[in-house]
Amino acid sequence: MDNHEETTTISIPMPAKVNPAAKKALLILSCILLSIGNCGGPLIMRLYFIHGGNRVWLSSFLETAGWPFILVVLIILYFHRRAAGKDGDNKHTTFIYMRPKLFFAVAFIGVLTGLDDYLYAYGVARLPISTSALILAPHLAFVAVFAYLLVKQKFTPYSINAVVLLTVGAAVLALHTSSDRPEGESKKEYAMGFVMTVAAALLYGFVLPLIELTYNKAKQDITYTLVVEIQIVMCLFATIFCTVGMIANNDFEVIRREATSFELGPTKYYAILCLSALIWQCFFLGVIGVIFCASSLLSGIIIAALLPVTEILAVVFYKEKFQAEKGVALVLSLWGFASYFYGEYKLIKRSSEPKIFSRTNGDVST
Repeated sequence: MDNHEETTTISIPMPAKVNPAAKKALLILSCILLSIGNCGGPLIMRLYFIHGGNRVWLSSFLETAGWPFILVVLIILYFHRRAAGKDGDNKHTTFIYMRPKLFFAVAFIGVLTGLDDYLYAYGVARLPISTSALILAPHLAFVAVFAYLLVKQKFTPYSINAVVLLTVGAAVLALHTSSDRPEGESKKEYAMGFVMTVAAALLYGFVLPLIELTYNKAKQDITYTLVVEIQIVMCLFATIFCTVGMIANNDFEVIRREATSFELGPTKYYAILCLSALIWQCFFLGVIGVIFCASSLLSGIIIAALLPVTEILAVVFYKEKFQAEKGVALVLSLWGFASYFYGEYKLIKRSSEPKIFSRTNGDVST
């Protein structure tokens, strides 16, 4: 996204030469990965709980345990740089870009992510997908608030309209929550699931702008290779956090026994665990890619806009009811998504107009 006085994101340290076409392609790819993870992650996690799984720490562990998959991406990027000679000397191409100060900052974010993983997994274990998804929708409002506080996010009427529409859509969905309590679940368990899911939305609403702030304070060029390194370190420490929880809860000792009693059989049990780890990596890689190419606010808007899609998939695969409120929320979410991108289109169009240089101070104005 071009830097402009009215743009919705602040400047991120980047290399002097950035290929606009490559950046656009990367943004599209990141949006696709984010969509796959955001819609598929909750569904595969709920599948585990529906058919006999009940280990919350294991589920939270799987949200980031797939980070070794990303090492493949890092290796590909390394050989690409080596072939292109982007580090000046092919024989001394740097494999790791991250500096110690950035490493410790990202490690802290990773611990917060691990805590958020647990809060979210607890909510999914207690609530239907349609309910947990709608509770997470105000996450966009949390992102907007923290983006304003942490990275001085600038808003346009279109981005404000998008936030309002998506938040209203979540409120409309909330009209049917009273009848969503699963059979055999106590009111206390349902209430705890509700509270933990709200806490997960609040915490991740803080984490996304914090990642963007980390980019801005890195004091080094933010390349996509560095973004991938950030993803690996963040997920590594989140996984360590959840591993400690699994050890304390004796989850490692229970996995084999739980696989044997799983309704779909041991083979599908392990397949679900592996697929869950892979899909959640798509989500996290997509999130940091969108923040790299655009802003934390856009990542929040995409997540909120995909809420109705998750609702529809829950109806199709888990036979959940599709009330009129969900249809209204779908329309509002699509409207909000369109509003944001129309605003971005206008900004890009304005920034591409001829510049006029002021004779008094040399500033560029449109």
